Amino acid sequence: MTRTAAIAIAGAIALAAGAQAAEIRVLNWKGYGTDEPWAVAAFEKATGHTVVHDYFNSEQEMLTRLRTNPGAYDVVLINSAFTRQAAAEGLIQPIDTAGMKNVADLAPNLAGNPELAFDGKVWGVAWVWGVTGIAYNTEAMDRPDSLEVFWDPAMKGRVGWRDDALESVQFAALVTGQSINDIRDLDAVRDRLARLMPQIRVFWSSENDWNQFLAAGEFDVATYWSGSAARSKTHFGLPVEFVIPREGAIGWLDGLSIPAGSANVEAAKAFIDWMIDPEFYVKWDTEVGAPASANLKAAAALPEDAFNRRVLGDPANIARVEIMKPVSDADRERFLALWQELKAAAQ
Repeated sequence: MTRTAAIAIAGAIALAAGAQAAEIRVLNWKGYGTDEPWAVAAFEKATGHTVVHDYFNSEQEMLTRLRTNPGAYDVVLINSAFTRQAAAEGLIQPIDTAGMKNVADLAPNLAGNPELAFDGKVWGVAWVWGVTGIAYNTEAMDRPDSLEVFWDPAMKGRVGWRDDALESVQFAALVTGQSINDIRDLDAVRDRLARLMPQIRVFWSSENDWNQFLAAGEFDVATYWSGSAARSKTHFGLPVEFVIPREGAIGWLDGLSIPAGSANVEAAKAFIDWMIDPEFYVKWDTEVGAPASANLKAAAALPEDAFNRRVLGDPANIARVEIMKPVSDADRERFLALWQELKAAAQ
């Protein structure tokens, strides 16, 4: 029996017993898994619940929506670096994972990540994780293995770079031998980023930007997200490969949380459980392209040549990934001021 069939039977029993079908409101990035039409349709058919999506364009916008619309959402996607803040502000509630069958198959280090599970409670169910590293055009250049490729004179005017202050500072920290979570020499970071500016051909801010720039030949090598690189290759047929550089890469973990004030907690838990189900994930990854799953069974069910087994399943690669921790408002302001100053000077 497939998991979808099992959900259908369970949903039918629950509805027959008098349970009320619910409208689940989900807050997420647009096009990020939870709104895949086939996945939503399967869940709705199986449970009788309906799913409505709303979207944000930044973590700060996500937090603002939760603050200004209490009780409006039932499931929210939160990067682990922001989960503690959301909990501290009373924007999300602890999740009782009892009865969520797929939770048992989550990688222990991800399910128990201290930014998702703390104070003896689960505030976010580990969903997917990934890496921000190097992606390059396989038709334009050989495989790089170092962040130094962005400073290579041969790459002048051929670099794509995400217009993000924190990420820029973190990459410069890595190339100067520092931890992304403990940046002590900001002068070295400033120097590296100042030297980077002449190398950059275009700044990108979204996956759509990145794909269009690569397809148009605007850059040969760029910073990028691992899951998006997989999607660019699988779904859009672009000549892309992803690299975790030898200096390290920026790791991130996304969890699914339940906002405070949700009136549909049980339905929300059912939806989250479906989102971490191997049946959903394997189709998402192989047909669309996805980040790596936190579910070990889901990862093991991928084809052997799948990106998320071949690249992110390599222990040597994983050892070089540092998961982002929360960043203070003061540091964010410092990094933003530095980034804006350098961009203005380069114009």
